[in-house]
Amino acid sequence: MRILHTEASLGWGGQEIRVLTEAQVFLKHGHEVFLAADLKSQIAKKASAYGVKVIPIHLNKKRLKDLFELRRVIKNIEPDVINCHSSKDHWLTAIARLSLRTKPAIVRTRHISTHIHRNKPTRWLYNSGTNAIMTTGQSIRAQLLADHFVEDETIFSVPTGIDTDLFIPGDKLKQKKLLGLNAEHFVFGIIATLRSWKGHADLISAFNLLNNSNVSLVIVGDGPQMENCLKLAAESPFQDNIKIVGEKSNVVPYLQAFDCFVLPSYANEGIPQALLQAMSVGLPIISCPIGGIPEAIEGYKQATLVATQNPNALAKAMAKELVKERFNTKQERQTLYSLERMYQSVLSVFELACKKVINSK
Repeated sequence: MRILHTEASLGWGGQEIRVLTEAQVFLKHGHEVFLAADLKSQIAKKASAYGVKVIPIHLNKKRLKDLFELRRVIKNIEPDVINCHSSKDHWLTAIARLSLRTKPAIVRTRHISTHIHRNKPTRWLYNSGTNAIMTTGQSIRAQLLADHFVEDETIFSVPTGIDTDLFIPGDKLKQKKLLGLNAEHFVFGIIATLRSWKGHADLISAFNLLNNSNVSLVIVGDGPQMENCLKLAAESPFQDNIKIVGEKSNVVPYLQAFDCFVLPSYANEGIPQALLQAMSVGLPIISCPIGGIPEAIEGYKQATLVATQNPNALAKAMAKELVKERFNTKQERQTLYSLERMYQSVLSVFELACKKVINSK
């Protein structure tokens, strides 16, 4: 199958990592995969590290220049299916297809749970301008099915897969030492793009409320909230125990060093990849009932959900994990979301979308 991914986003986070991870898996299975992305985007810069051929174009605005550049790419590649990942590239792809003699199938992936307007143009986009829809969680699927916005048989939940052979428990004490962490401290950790709705500010506040000098907090990631996080950390009475280490290409050592993974998101979540990675490593998890998070942790006995934007509730849950540690509670992995499972699910959606195009001729 010849596949073209389109991505208008300029930033870097779970969505962009999903796109490249999915493309990489399809390449390993022998498919032809291309990525059309804005030339200023982070995903265009990082695609080569995943072995994905990127075609950098103007793709960040709904304008004729971007439309014509994308149409030219589609015409040259002649993909069987185009997988769109953001609103702008979805609109441009759907419009470009109208004037093409050879019409590829269009699949839209919804990565996060932001609201979708129910106006006529958007209804056209998600129905006539799309052959199938994928979501990263059941909660996002349910959101799209509400009021019959899309038809049930056109939308599928396909969580992001992770490498369950890579994300495994490790030697916690050894990893703490290698990463320069206090080996005697209980380490709470988060791996997430530094966006406001990921809840980093709430996490730092909760960490302060623990009032415990024998605990560390490690923040892995970069993003718009970096300056604010650095400021909050500097103002903490335990500032020496808060480590903000920036973006890391390999997060496995950090997960293996953590004693508990905390993700206090309060909006927009699909199924966070870092949450799946933490479960694969066997970490206790504290998070919030947002988007696909409850679905992701279902059946995982080491997970706790707390109210959003509530540092007091978060601190209480963190304090309970400190108590559990004294009793050496056994940690068990959960590895439901493998790369192969994601590949087979996505492939079936692509094949269905292609059949729809053939049958419509």
